This record gives sequence, C-alpha cells and structure tokens, in this order.
Amino acid sequence: MNPIRPPIGVAIAGLGFGESVHLPALKANPDLQPVALWHPRRERLEKASNQHELIGYSDWSALLTDPKIEAVILATPPGPRFELALEALKAGKHLLLEKPVALHADQVAELQRLAIKQRLSVAVDFEYRAVPLFMQAKRLLDQGIVGTPWLVKLDWLMSSRANASRPWNWYSQSEAGGGVIGALGTHAIDMLHWLCGPTRQVSALLSTSIQTRPDPSSGEPCDVSSEDVTLAQLKLGGNERPEIPAQVSLTAIALQGRGCWLEIYGSNGSLLLGSDNQKDYVHGFGLWAAAAGEPLRSISADLDLAFPTTWTDGRIAPVARLQGWWAESMRSGQPMLPGLAEGWASQQVCDKIRDSARSGQRLEIQSTL
Repeated sequence: MNPIRPPIGVAIAGLGFGESVHLPALKANPDLQPVALWHPRRERLEKASNQHELIGYSDWSALLTDPKIEAVILATPPGPRFELALEALKAGKHLLLEKPVALHADQVAELQRLAIKQRLSVAVDFEYRAVPLFMQAKRLLDQGIVGTPWLVKLDWLMSSRANASRPWNWYSQSEAGGGVIGALGTHAIDMLHWLCGPTRQVSALLSTSIQTRPDPSSGEPCDVSSEDVTLAQLKLGGNERPEIPAQVSLTAIALQGRGCWLEIYGSNGSLLLGSDNQKDYVHGFGLWAAAAGEPLRSISADLDLAFPTTWTDGRIAPVARLQGWWAESMRSGQPMLPGLAEGWASQQVCDKIRDSARSGQRLEIQSTL
C-alpha cells in the first residue's frame, strides 16, 4: 500500500495569467498546493496575497530559499523569464514556464542543460496539447485519417491588438519578447510539430501595422518595435516522415478576425480544426474530417479525452491537465512532455522566422537540441 504523499508546494510568479488561470487550476489538483505568490510591485502583491491568503514575495532570492516551495510557475512577461528560471533551477526548484520560455533558443538550451544536471522537471505551457479536440485530432492523424499529408495551413487571426489606442507596454517591444510571434507563434509552431513533425526550413515576412502606441502615463506616442503580422512558409517532416509544405498566418490586429483555424489536406482526406472564439481555448472549437470524395463531418472527442472538471473560463481546464502531467513528472522523475526540448524546438523556429524576415532568405532548421 502506497503511503499518502503530501501535495507539492508551488509558488506562482506573475499575477496576470498566473493569478487568473494557473492559480484556480492549481487549487483543483490534489497533488499540487499553491503556497506563495511573487510580484515585483509590492502593492499589487499585497492585494493578491490578501485575497488568496498566500504568502507574498517581492524578493526572488527569498522565495527560492523557502523550503515549503518545491516548484515554481513562471507566468511573468517574457523579458525576465530566463534569468528567473535560471536562478530557480540553481536553487533546485521544478518549473512550469509560460511561453515564450526565453527570448532566444540558446537560452532555452541552457535551461535544459541545467535542468538535466539538477534532475528537475520543467514543463512548458503548450496547453493546446491538453485540449480534448486537439488530442482527438492528434489521435486521428496518428491513425492515418488523411493518409499522407500534402498541405498544412494554419491561420491565427486575432484582434487583441487591433485598437491603436491600446497603451504601449512590453508587448510593443521586440527586445522584451513582445509581438505576435511570442504570443501566438510559439503555440502555433509547437502545434505543428506535435501534429505533423518538426520544421526543416522556414521563410518569413513580418510587419508592424500599428507603429506607435500611447504611453500609459503621458499619452505621448511611443514607437512599436514588435511585429503584429507574421507570414511564414515552413517545410515540415523528415526523419522518415513525408516532407509537408505548411503556410502559417499570424496576426493580432485583424478586425473581426476569424480566430484559429488549422487545415490538413492529404492523400486520403482532410481534417479541419478551428474556432472563431478569440477568448477561450475550449468553448467554440470544432473538429471536422472527410475522406476523399465525401463531405466534411463533425467529430467529437473520445470520452477518455474529456476534462474531469471544467470552468466557465475555458483556459483553466487545459492548464489544469498540463499541471497534472507536470505533477506526475515531478513524482516519477520521468521527463516532462511538453518540456524544454519542445520549447527549444518552437523557439528555434521563431528565431529563424525573425532571421528569415530580416535576410529575405529561406533558412534551414537544426533538428536536435
């Protein structure tokens, strides 16, 4: 008979997505227990700490010395994430990292080497892998529903930055990890790698449509250096997989944008997965497939893929499922999937997308970490 193990103590760093999504997900997992919050602004931290009755830290070093904290969820903006993660791994803390994991792929590789050395589990929050209809699509593709894939098309057309009066912040700064590549591209590339295979080549075009935004304090216009439109052509596959041409369109400034739509066309049929609901990972998505010569038919997720618990906010359930995988990895010592290897693969392609846009050249992608 296995003894009852106490839950793993987890701190959350970052009080945007961290507080609204990760915290309720943590509270639903019996193997995980939120024990502390971190934020650099004392007044913001005190408000959240009092509301949730959790210890609050504004000193990162102090948090890392707390023995009750065995693991940390890093849901900060991308800029400081690498240094915070590096210090946490050195302190022996397991990690769950929001994406982009870091600003460059070589930083992700450095985290991976340290995590292996420290024997720590590091998850990356590619939560679309935990959504039932996405899992069903993966299952059907593995079963050969489209035959040999011939073409992949991914359109992710959002309107979150379409209002030019939305204030300037870190998202407006490419050097701080802002822009549509970090926000959507990291997810999009991981999705394609998971469903169709790794990227071998890339060529890309970037554009900044809204070139200034008002300073949040003065209202004066500030220059925007991050992209709000990304168009990329990829070659997927290899390593005994067929090579598949893929077209990816990403934007955050599409007024009445049609949301996220993935289309995969092959020798035996087609598969479509998409939603026009721009504020939810779950509610609104549909999955359709058709054999050659037949009309598209709607497909539901198999019962074994259903969420055990759901929330009105559809972002929480897939994050809770991924946190559960992370808890299993920490308990068992087995590698976490998706983890830093997947984060590195996605970030490498995102880096090459920027390089290709600057150089105007098609670039090869390194296959292994």
